[in-house]
Amino acid sequence: MGSVNIAVKKEAYEFLKSLKSDSKSFSDVILEFKERKGNKENILKFFGILKNNNILLSEAERNMKRFRRDFEKRVRHTALIMEKNRLK
Repeated sequence: MGSVNIAVKKEAYEFLKSLKSDSKSFSDVILEFKERKGNKENILKFFGILKNNNILLSEAERNMKRFRRDFEKRVRHTALIMEKNRLK
């Protein structure tokens, strides 16, 4: 099989290098990752997993928005207190 040279960012190279062993080539690492992440059977295992849990997407979105709004309010409040204490 032929080969092709590609350019990758240093971060991508270091990531692949961390997954590689002496007995594997970079091509082996990439192909293993492809098989692990994108194979049809892995995706189908989760198909329909939530169908019997009565979870409404709109309700989940509302809950997440409320959580984020409350979290941001707490962060702003904490930042104000910290700034006041810093200035004392």
